[in-house]
Amino acid sequence: MVAVGAGGGRQAEALGSELFGFRAGNVVQEYYVDDDADPEIRAAIEAATGTALVDADFGDVVDGAVIWWRAEDGEGDDLADLLVDAAGNLDNGGLVWVLTPKPGRPGHVRPSEVEEAARTAGLHPTSAISAGLSWSGIRLTARGRQ
Repeated sequence: MVAVGAGGGRQAEALGSELFGFRAGNVVQEYYVDDDADPEIRAAIEAATGTALVDADFGDVVDGAVIWWRAEDGEGDDLADLLVDAAGNLDNGGLVWVLTPKPGRPGHVRPSEVEEAARTAGLHPTSAISAGLSWSGIRLTARGRQ
């Protein structure tokens, strides 16, 4: 596992690029961002892409998605359905990251639940990271648009 550390500027850009796989010019869509979302993770992604994260209502294709998912989020929505929606907006080779609170934190979601939802949505879990002090991440890949 790799962790996001404190730091700004070039360090944040490197973290967003190396850790999450986003590059300059990428458009990254964000879902379920709330007050508990880690601002360092968000800043690292924005530094790597050079653009602000776009919200769930963005109306064009994107290069990646970040989903902040907590156990209580599943009460009104299904993660698999959300993953289908997120993957539907991806350009060829886009990445989806599902970030969940770490074990012992409020809202923790077991990785197996994310992996099951991913498979149901036609996505493939490829790696896991420690993303900051409070969040874990699972990287998902999708087939590109034909």
